[in-house]
Amino acid sequence: MIRAEYDAIILGAGHNGLVLQAYLARSGLSTLSIDRAHQFGGGCYTVEDSAHPGFIHNTHSFFHRAISTMPWFSDLALEKHGVKYVHPDLNMSLILEDGRSFRWHLDVEEAASSLEKFSQKDADRLREISEEYSEVVEKIVGPMGCAPPMTSEKKEEILSRSTAGRRFLEAAAMSPREFCEKNFESDIFRAVLMYFTIIREFDVNEPGHGYLIPSLIASRRKAEICLGGSFNLARGLGSVISSNDGDILEQTEVSRIVIKNGKAAGVELKDHSVIKADIVASSLNPQQTFLQLMDASDLPDGLADRVSRYRYQTVGPLFAVNVALREAPDYTAGQYASELDESFLTMLGLQSPQEIYDLYNGRYPENLVLWGATPTRFDPSQAPPGHHTAFMWQKVPYALDGDPLNWEKRKESMKQAVLERWLEFAPNMTEDNILTAFATTPLDTERRLPNMVGGDLMVGHMGMDQSFDSRPFPGAGAYKSPIENLYLCGSCTHPGGNISGLPGYDAARVIIEDQAIKRWWDVIELEELWDGLRAGD
Repeated sequence: MIRAEYDAIILGAGHNGLVLQAYLARSGLSTLSIDRAHQFGGGCYTVEDSAHPGFIHNTHSFFHRAISTMPWFSDLALEKHGVKYVHPDLNMSLILEDGRSFRWHLDVEEAASSLEKFSQKDADRLREISEEYSEVVEKIVGPMGCAPPMTSEKKEEILSRSTAGRRFLEAAAMSPREFCEKNFESDIFRAVLMYFTIIREFDVNEPGHGYLIPSLIASRRKAEICLGGSFNLARGLGSVISSNDGDILEQTEVSRIVIKNGKAAGVELKDHSVIKADIVASSLNPQQTFLQLMDASDLPDGLADRVSRYRYQTVGPLFAVNVALREAPDYTAGQYASELDESFLTMLGLQSPQEIYDLYNGRYPENLVLWGATPTRFDPSQAPPGHHTAFMWQKVPYALDGDPLNWEKRKESMKQAVLERWLEFAPNMTEDNILTAFATTPLDTERRLPNMVGGDLMVGHMGMDQSFDSRPFPGAGAYKSPIENLYLCGSCTHPGGNISGLPGYDAARVIIEDQAIKRWWDVIELEELWDGLRAGD
């Protein structure tokens, strides 16, 4: 039974909101999360095939990067709540039109050996970067997302004292594109690295994020699959919450955040009922939180203008095709490399960086570059025995030919184009093999998840003016909003979108400390950690 008053209310029950709620609930607070959707979980969304029971499809998030190593995963004992991940060894493969392939294993030497057929120099540089940046990843990049952000000035001052820190700062000063062009010569590997950058929803041309490339190379933890489907992560978080007397309210819309005496004091629902709370945290985007759910009279001077200028990125949206299959895709290139059947992420048709640069022109790409997976290779529970599910994604413009409503007219033809492209690489992807095929457009994404304006999966452009301590904007970059007891905990905060849970995790620390509540979990102290790095030469 939903109460009339809670200690804390969280707006939006996506995974970040759920992580925050779980920490607050385990801290002894009475908690409620509210979501407009028919099912909590946000992007952790798994549905059963309506035409073919037993087939389940992950229609939004799927590749969960290093989730099982996140501090909140162990703090909340999610494995005890039935959440398990598999970390496939052949983490990614690129299959070219001529049948060649680049295969990226977790083992660096295996990945470098695969790269040698394209460039010996690049293979050697891959080995070097993997070694050079291992401490950067372990001590700087990884921890950086697991703590509230420092100011840029303080971060640079501390990191400039150590070899690893200076290495990070040197890479960070570049754009991902600049780092690739400086360190690698082959079009294929440059394209792979930059495509991973936009898969992670970063702009390849944006200075300040060049460290993403060496971090990708040196990281020992890459994409994982959540057994039972992506929703199982949300379900596990929900189990933690319910076991600590927390409530989740679905299919409910909030009409406004209640402000009294300049402080957040609860929420009013669409039915005009009010639920009181001393703490309100929003996982929504800034415009939803401040402009749609608050009265203009409650906003400090200048805040509405700052919020209205918050930008969303245009290279992020996805067009997805999910299929239920009699048999798994059988790639022709497998005759040259049989292990391709065991690849987790499979990318098709990417030839050069130019195909990535073309994405920034806002037009539908002429050459369809696809990437996706066959989940049932690693988790047979996602289809009936002997059968499979699979999907392919591609980067597309939100405003198709200048208007997002064009997706409604061209959705089916675009789906067919993806299936035909897939067939070029896997001859068994025929009508006889495909039991179900359905598409999801950027417009569909925005309608189901309105915080993702324009289908922006990152929920905000990751330029330096909207990153780190400036995310979503200066003055609200440490999860505290300009309004007392109103906090931010979604993808519009540091360290950004994708499935990481870190905005919710970091917000929990800030809220607990701000409210003078005893913290029950250990945290990373960045300044102390970085002060301990080797000074070097």
